[in-house]
Amino acid sequence: MTIRDFFSFRENRFFWLNIIGMLVAFVVIILCVLKGLDAYTRHGEAVEVPDVKGKSLLEARQILEKHELKSVVTDSDYVSTLPAGSILDYNPPAGQKVKRGRIIYLNINTLSVPLVNVPDVADNSSLRQAEARLLAAGFKISHVEQVDGEKDWVYGVKYNGQRLMLGERVPINSTLSLMVGSGTLVKDSLQTNSTNVEIKESQKQDKKTNAGDDDWF
Repeated sequence: MTIRDFFSFRENRFFWLNIIGMLVAFVVIILCVLKGLDAYTRHGEAVEVPDVKGKSLLEARQILEKHELKSVVTDSDYVSTLPAGSILDYNPPAGQKVKRGRIIYLNINTLSVPLVNVPDVADNSSLRQAEARLLAAGFKISHVEQVDGEKDWVYGVKYNGQRLMLGERVPINSTLSLMVGSGTLVKDSLQTNSTNVEIKESQKQDKKTNAGDDDWF
């Protein structure tokens, strides 16, 4: 075979038609694939996330469904000033462009008031210390109940009239009352001790007097 024969295909018009046909088919296939991907991923069909903050869970879901968006509750917190079940936050946020059918992750206000431990202030804190610890923990103090004991010493904590035990849990932000010593028992004890001392001193004096009388005789 000569070199001329080897390159003779260049003069065959059917060869070039086949090459052109393959190139056209390749371009058409690429365009179809890109178009199919756009349709599958809904490219360019974005919607804006509506503002549902503060709405109830039912209202928020209805609004999101109207915008062809789905929703899932993924977290909850407690805010006493907002209704239970209201939307606190969500992701993606309001105003962001997302595709139709996108899942919006919701954070709602818990449906039940969480229970927390009451700080251990009974029988180991003064009134001022107990008030500071309870207020810092988010509790409220309604009144102070005076009981016998050392003045301004906390002997117990009550919730709804019931004395709380160590480690007992109550709803967060509850109103508590404190059982605080009035100092009455301490004063009585001091008076009793003073009286006992006086009696003992009197008895000693009587013994000395009697002993003196015996020596005289």
